[in-house]
Amino acid sequence: MKVLETERLILRLQTIEDAAFILELLNDPSWVSYIGDRGVRTIDDARNYILKGALDMYARLGFGFYMTELKDGGIPMGICGLVKRDFLEDVDIGFAFLPDFTGKGYAVEAASRYNLKA
Repeated sequence: MKVLETERLILRLQTIEDAAFILELLNDPSWVSYIGDRGVRTIDDARNYILKGALDMYARLGFGFYMTELKDGGIPMGICGLVKRDFLEDVDIGFAFLPDFTGKGYAVEAASRYNLKA
């Protein structure tokens, strides 16, 4: 289900069918270096990560990290969205993209659509 759309991107709810992509993203060296190793090594691990992460947060809070795809071709590139972290008082915004999609302004484009107020 599409959550929002920008000039170049579509952000949609994650599904179990995204497990192969999530497995690739979470094992990308930049993810492991900057975010941390989540121990996701198999498709089943990735499915569980989606279930206990994004899908649980959607159900509890009504938001979370969304699959971010190029509008042209529907190519998955990463995740972007809002998250409520236990150690932060307020909601946080975050993103992670595969290396081929970094440095092109996609995170700013997606995040700017949230219209967050301080």
